[in-house]
Amino acid sequence: MNRIEKLKAFLIENPQDSFVQHALALEYVKEGDDAEARRLLEELLERDENYIGSYYHLARLLERNDAKESAIKWYETGMLKAKEAHDDHAYNELRAAYEDLVY
Repeated sequence: MNRIEKLKAFLIENPQDSFVQHALALEYVKEGDDAEARRLLEELLERDENYIGSYYHLARLLERNDAKESAIKWYETGMLKAKEAHDDHAYNELRAAYEDLVY
């Protein structure tokens, strides 16, 4: 059983597990399946808007796929959520990526 299959099995057992869903999305990124990774990350953030790390990965994915305006939106939302959570590390990573894209 490969990593994707294992993570899918874990997600079936606990479909609300944001960590597992995030990890599965990143495995799809590694496999080059950006469409499935995007679906999983967007679904995760709709359900759990405070899963801060997913904002960065979703925005980077969108940026790679020439969806600049959507990437900007997700970076901005992620920065707001990181500030609310007092997560300075995540905020700084999101801000740096955002500034690289915008400026």
